[in-house]
Amino acid sequence: MLDGLVWALQNLVLAFFNFANALINWDQWMSWTGGMETPEDKQALMRFIYYGGSTEFFFVVFTLFLVIFLVGLWSRKFLWGVVIALEGFANGIGRFFAWAGILMVIQQILIVFNQRIFATPEISLGFGSVLTRDISWWAEELKLYNAMIVALCVTYTFVQGGHVRVDLIYSAISFRAKRLVDMVGCMIFMIPAAVLTWMYGWYFLWRHLVVPKPSASDTLDRLIAKARALRWNVETIGFSPNGFDAYFLFKVLLVAYAGLVFIHGWAFFYRSYLEWREGPESEHKYLDRDVLGSDEAELVHAIEEHH
Repeated sequence: MLDGLVWALQNLVLAFFNFANALINWDQWMSWTGGMETPEDKQALMRFIYYGGSTEFFFVVFTLFLVIFLVGLWSRKFLWGVVIALEGFANGIGRFFAWAGILMVIQQILIVFNQRIFATPEISLGFGSVLTRDISWWAEELKLYNAMIVALCVTYTFVQGGHVRVDLIYSAISFRAKRLVDMVGCMIFMIPAAVLTWMYGWYFLWRHLVVPKPSASDTLDRLIAKARALRWNVETIGFSPNGFDAYFLFKVLLVAYAGLVFIHGWAFFYRSYLEWREGPESEHKYLDRDVLGSDEAELVHAIEEHH
């Protein structure tokens, strides 16, 4: 137990050094963005892969979370500003990608019309540069829109209070007790689950983008050694001969999902603390929620939220 605490404290202290070192030596892990022309570029990509799922990266991010919170203990106005910004980010991402639902409906209509009425085997979309694919490709691609809504609207739905919640004791306890439950739940469930999903999704993504395949068990030295044979190998395998062939995008969405949930875990913890500190009058303070369109719908939403 003591060794674990010492290890955590050491990593928290080293986080400041690691962050500064990453900024100073930017090219050592980001030069691959200009192309993998040299062995150094390949090594930079391997460093990027390694540190993206590393203990060092976690503690840099977690230290930032703690620093913001400590400053917030001194200035609640500052912490409310952080909450507004993070919830605004979640709402902005979610409101934009929610339009994927409309695209999904329109595309499904096009598929039905072309398949049943015009009896054409392909659909071409675009202006100037036209994308032509078999109808089965467009039909399978509908799953991508659904995945975008699930992965990128998850925190927007959280802000809007749209997730289903199983309530055993929550509605029966006091306002401040609810906020304590929220803070504890955030730290032992929401953020750790996001970290575990990120760790799985990060290496799952890169194993379908490059060869030799990186592994979570690889040390940095081993990945650097693998860099000599590194090349892009983006997954383009479909479930059918003419079907959708960009399933690597689903791996990207999995990583994006974990990142969004992790970041919003901060916002939820900060808001819960501020509402606990300021009392019932601060409930939903500065919360940007959509208007549901009718007084009845708003009333139903309010009842569901408090029970």
